[in-house]
Amino acid sequence: MVMSDQPRDGGSAVKVTFAGCGDAFGSGGRLQACIDIRHGEHAPVLADCGATSLSALRRCGFDPGEIGAVFVSHLHGDHFGGLPFLILDGQFSRRKAPIAVVGPPGTGERLAEAMECLFPGSSKVCRNFEVTVTELEPGRASTVAGVTVEAFQASHPSGAPALILRLALGGTVIAYTGDTAWTPEIALAAKSADLLIAEAYYWDKKVPHHLSHTDLTDHERDLTASRVVLTHMSADMLARVGQARHQAAYDGMVVSL
Repeated sequence: MVMSDQPRDGGSAVKVTFAGCGDAFGSGGRLQACIDIRHGEHAPVLADCGATSLSALRRCGFDPGEIGAVFVSHLHGDHFGGLPFLILDGQFSRRKAPIAVVGPPGTGERLAEAMECLFPGSSKVCRNFEVTVTELEPGRASTVAGVTVEAFQASHPSGAPALILRLALGGTVIAYTGDTAWTPEIALAAKSADLLIAEAYYWDKKVPHHLSHTDLTDHERDLTASRVVLTHMSADMLARVGQARHQAAYDGMVVSL
């Protein structure tokens, strides 16, 4: 599949930057999940915020203080572990604009626990900006920072329900699998989307609770998104990425929709 980096028409582009697209273990030297999405006059938002996200954003020339919302797929450290650092960075840089965090049930409690573990006392500090947490059950939707997010049930144990996310930004739709085994919910979330960002952890090895490249090709007829970009790849998958059916993300890659 050929990936176009140009907007579909003369309207306002949605720009997707894969600031971090690696797995939990830095395979290939890649940073953890951190997908920056910019759309019109709204504040930029993130899909996931892994522990390396501040470094990832700054490598791309982005100011973490601009981020208006973070949409979290699940509560593993390589997908949400950057939130304490993002919040504390805002505190020490004298941020005033609020940050919205949207994630699965349990996000608020897990975020407070992570902050206390990493920086004791930090969850109770009075700041000059508000941090709001919206917890989404699968099958529910919410609108935050100009983005309407719909949650679908993923298959990935993480101490709380894991989510597949469908983000609507004006007339543009981005679906994001997060980490999950194959489930028909992926096809529902990605139905007629402009972009599906899909995990491809291994080439064909069956690993519990994760997607392989073979899973995606086996279900290709079910995936009606216009474009697919692969992410969260292990060393096994990276070694064969030149054979992949879809384009593979790399840190810093930009896609305009």
